[in-house]
Amino acid sequence: MRRSIAISMTMLALTAGCATRRAVQAPTVVATVPAPAPVAVPLPRGAYPGMPVPARLADGLYATPNRGLTPAATLWHLRAALNVAALACRGDDAATIVSEYNGLLTSQKSALAAAQTQYAAQYKAAGGDWQDRYDDAMTRLYNFFSQAPARAGFCAAAAATLADVPGVTPAELPAFAAGRLAVLEKPFTDFYAAYDAWRTDRLRLNQLAMANVVVPAGVRTVQAVPAAEPVSARPRLELDTRALMDTAVAQ
Repeated sequence: MRRSIAISMTMLALTAGCATRRAVQAPTVVATVPAPAPVAVPLPRGAYPGMPVPARLADGLYATPNRGLTPAATLWHLRAALNVAALACRGDDAATIVSEYNGLLTSQKSALAAAQTQYAAQYKAAGGDWQDRYDDAMTRLYNFFSQAPARAGFCAAAAATLADVPGVTPAELPAFAAGRLAVLEKPFTDFYAAYDAWRTDRLRLNQLAMANVVVPAGVRTVQAVPAAEPVSARPRLELDTRALMDTAVAQ
């Protein structure tokens, strides 16, 4: 009897020990998820590091040749933009753009001539060699609308603008020019904004990379001076603007 009780007590002790071991939980392992790698803003198509772009002004807009214009200047700048489109756009709408631009010169001849006269008078009133200043301004304007990186968007905007010209009366033309000049300029300012975003993001990534560099103890660090980025020469469109003012584009 005593032997039976002893065996029972032994089995009870073993059973209790097994239960105690089963109640012990394994430690929880927390997986460490690495932080995602920073994603770089892509360099806009057609851009290159170090390229010059106009500065943003206090109002957030870019300093382009189309700021602060009188109604006459606005209309003349619209004509210049559409002239560049007729010369430079080579897509499926090329023939239509040329035809409709020539139609604009014919249907709005008087309004365009008056705008040119009033615009030139602004330069004459300032005195000095006004013709050279005027010609330089027109060359800068043509170069602005000739920038290749924004050409696809510019040509699409020019095609849409010229398609609407036949429904515009001479009296409505100044207001039409004010609205459409901003549309024709937008592909270029959008490109500038994309380049500025890339440039700002590259600075952020460089700062992040420098912050993550581990310098061994006892090693002195010397801040590297970045090498100047070479600015590749870019062809500029030099035009005889006086010869283009009233000249239809050959089809």
